[in-house]
Amino acid sequence: MRRKNRKDNRISRREALATLVLTPPLVVGLASSDAASPLRSSAPGIRVAMLSFWHVHASDYARQARENSATTVAAVWDETPDRGRAQAKDLGVPFFERLDDLLARADIDGVIVDTPTTMHRDVMVAAARAGKHIFTEKVLAPTLRECNEIVAAVKGAGVVLMVSLPRLYSGSTLAIKGILDRKLLGELTQVRVRLTHDGALGTPQNPRSGWLPPYFFDPQLTAGGAMIDLGAHPMYLTRLFLGLPQSVSASFGFVTGRAVEDNVAAVLNYAQGALGIAEASFVNHFSPFTIEAHGTEGSLLYGTPDSIVRIRSSRAGKQAAVWVAWKDIPPDQPAPFQQWVAHIQQRTFAAENVQAALDLSMLVEAANSSVKKKQSVRLDSLSH
Repeated sequence: MRRKNRKDNRISRREALATLVLTPPLVVGLASSDAASPLRSSAPGIRVAMLSFWHVHASDYARQARENSATTVAAVWDETPDRGRAQAKDLGVPFFERLDDLLARADIDGVIVDTPTTMHRDVMVAAARAGKHIFTEKVLAPTLRECNEIVAAVKGAGVVLMVSLPRLYSGSTLAIKGILDRKLLGELTQVRVRLTHDGALGTPQNPRSGWLPPYFFDPQLTAGGAMIDLGAHPMYLTRLFLGLPQSVSASFGFVTGRAVEDNVAAVLNYAQGALGIAEASFVNHFSPFTIEAHGTEGSLLYGTPDSIVRIRSSRAGKQAAVWVAWKDIPPDQPAPFQQWVAHIQQRTFAAENVQAALDLSMLVEAANSSVKKKQSVRLDSLSH
């Protein structure tokens, strides 16, 4: 597929990274729940900077920061200067040409990182070393090694890291986790989670490209397509319900002929024989967000197609012969951005969130490696 020549003022990734505060590589194991050092407090007011508007959710996070009474958007940097200047003008805040100049500001407490995924490691390590709290879009980084370097810098600086994994905190997810923890389905044998949209399909406004920005299909920026972006949600939910697998096998489809995959399925293989199936796609108009869980004593369905949790279980007594709508749905937990702010105010680490983010990046890396190698990839084979 021939790419169009870019005529904007976007600087190259190498040029963008040249503006960063570079730090030597760090290697640690997976994040633990205990703090490495006391957290630096930014209360009562938290001044945040937007680091790039590359990701499609960046504007959403800017809005959340402006709407939250504890935070103020105070500055913008972007690896694409023209985009950054325009966003800074709309927000009424200064734009910084050089990231290290912004990070050197003592009046910036935290950063919202929405750069290209392949820049996450360098940007976040620089931000942590500068003492800035970090909120970022998933995935944390394309590889486990890069994730560990980020977490090491965060712990060393005593700042708060929070990754946006929003479906972990929905009431339906909490209800399903509670059902599984109570063993109402017996021993789990299979979990399937599917999330899709039509972002790669043509629209009346963009008949050839779809509503996703063209750079979402550039592997040099994204490190992948539907798997690393949309597939992240089914991956971290499958991990929540079944835990970490021994290995991952994945298949990628290229329905629209882009440079990255737009249709994916990954199978997570567990020692006891259970299977997790994570599916994602950029090429479906009407496929609902779906969760299935099956066990030796029952099954659970959600989103087929309505957003109702239904179970049928041999442990349900007289109701074992019918599907029952589960009524005990807890309220949604606060959104990830709100949790980030609360952790900063309370001087606590988002340990469970960070661990989930590390595990997610490991699963995505294994899926990408599986497709490249055309074989199942064990998690313990990945480089830390």
